Formats: sequence, C-alpha cells, structure tokens
Amino acid sequence: MDDKDRRKGYYEDVTTFLVGHTFHTRFFLSRLTRKSKIAKKIIDKLLFEDDEVYVLPNKNSVNKTITANIEINQSFQEDDSEFVPSQIIKEVIKEAKDIVIMHKCLCRSSADCKDYPQDFGCIFIGPASRKIGSKYGRTATVEEALAHVDEADELGLSHVIGRNKIDSVWMNVRPKEKLLTICHCCPCCCLWKVIPDLDEDISHKIKRLEDVEVHTVNDNCKMCRRCLGDNVCFGGAISLEDGKITIDQDKCVGCGHCVQACKFDAIELKYSQKSIDSVVNRIGELVDYKN
Repeated sequence: MDDKDRRKGYYEDVTTFLVGHTFHTRFFLSRLTRKSKIAKKIIDKLLFEDDEVYVLPNKNSVNKTITANIEINQSFQEDDSEFVPSQIIKEVIKEAKDIVIMHKCLCRSSADCKDYPQDFGCIFIGPASRKIGSKYGRTATVEEALAHVDEADELGLSHVIGRNKIDSVWMNVRPKEKLLTICHCCPCCCLWKVIPDLDEDISHKIKRLEDVEVHTVNDNCKMCRRCLGDNVCFGGAISLEDGKITIDQDKCVGCGHCVQACKFDAIELKYSQKSIDSVVNRIGELVDYKN
C-alpha cells in the first residue's frame, strides 16, 4: 500500500467516525437552527447549501389506497403495470452513466436498526460518484440499480432523490452539482426525521411531490394511534386534535409511512401525474448526472 492509499484509508476512517458522531447529535444540531441565527447560517452553509430533495412515497403505501383519478404519461409506464412514484427514480437511473450502490445505509448502521437491513444502502449517481471509495460502495449497472429500487419498494422503504450537500461532504467528493443522491429511507432511522426540528428555511428544501396528498378517512379510523408513533411521520405532520387524527398538509412530506402504519385503511394517499415530468426535469437541472 503506497502513501496515497494510506492517506485515503485514514481519511475514510476519520470521516466515518465523525459522521457517525454527528448522526447521533442530529436532533440537537437541528434544534440549534431554530434557536440561533448564527448556528442556522453555519449549519446551512456546511450541510444544506443549495440542497433540493424530493420525497417519494413507497410503492406499498401507494398501492394500498389510491383514490385519485390518475392520468399517466405512457413514457413512465412499464408493460402491464401501474405507475408508481418510484418510477421517477427509474427514469433517472436509465439515463445515468456513473452509478454506485453503497454497501450499507449510514443512517440504519449508525442507529443499529433492528427493523430494516443495515446493509441495504443508498444509490449515488453522476460523475462525482467515481470518487467514492470502494470501502463505501460498488459500481453498478443500470439493471442492478433498477433491481435495487424494486427491492427497496418491497422492503417498505420510502425514497428521497435530489442534491444533498451532506453526502458530498461526508464522502469528500466534489462538486456537489455532479452527485445525485437516491436514499431508501426507513421510518425509524432516517436522517430526515430531523425535518420538524429544522428551521423552516432549511426544512423547505425537502419537498414532497406537488400532487401527493395524504388524508385521514374519519369513518374508518379506530383511534388505534399507530400513525402517531415516533417512528412514522417524517414531517411531524400528524397530531391528535379534538379527539380526531389530523394531518397538517403544510408539514406533510408525502413519505406514506402513515398509510402503511394504519391497519384500517383510515389514511389514504392520492397522487396524479401532473408534476412527474417537471420533477424529472428539475432533477436534471439540479445535478449534471448524465456526463
């Protein structure tokens, strides 16, 4: 092993330690952005500068209670299958030349997750992904990445796609404009559970699909309160008011975990095709992942 490899290995070890430590203090750091303008400015600059990520509901939550009138662009449909939001990810993957699948999920491994596989990692796309060390991930074909997305759906994970500076920072790959993040998030360990604690100027960088709506159906609700659990809503959008479960649409990020948690079909997720094309195009504007 030459000096360059030793330095690289040392950097990877130190980075892994620091990221793991930061992960465990993420809620504290997020609350600081609300309490201190200086802390907000620093944290935003270091970890969230120019970010824009979209939350896509899991296939299982979509298939469970679709009630919307869905009009689908044929270019986004597979033969004999119904469109689901994760197809957005597949369309992006099909255009990519550089793909890396991570060996493990940083969030789940840092939290020692017991409910979802820790060795099921996220996907990175774009020229900057070539700089990701083999310690972290492996290069993959389009077919392998598409299969990975299908497996994430089967596991009940929701998806996040977009430009996320924190990923380019912890892996020391630049520029961030050439690294596209595709995360597969569990409701218990995901980094984005900090959304309710972040200052709104930062939390608004995490967006739901424009036409995704999540609603309660009061006639079916048995007040089991599963949807109110700590490991359900990413956005802190669900609450109990006047004896009824309510969902704050301004806070809802459309992850669909509440739909999966409900055993009585009392929560429904609706979506349409209206914003699909615009999201795919917007992702192309955020990250130059095709070169």
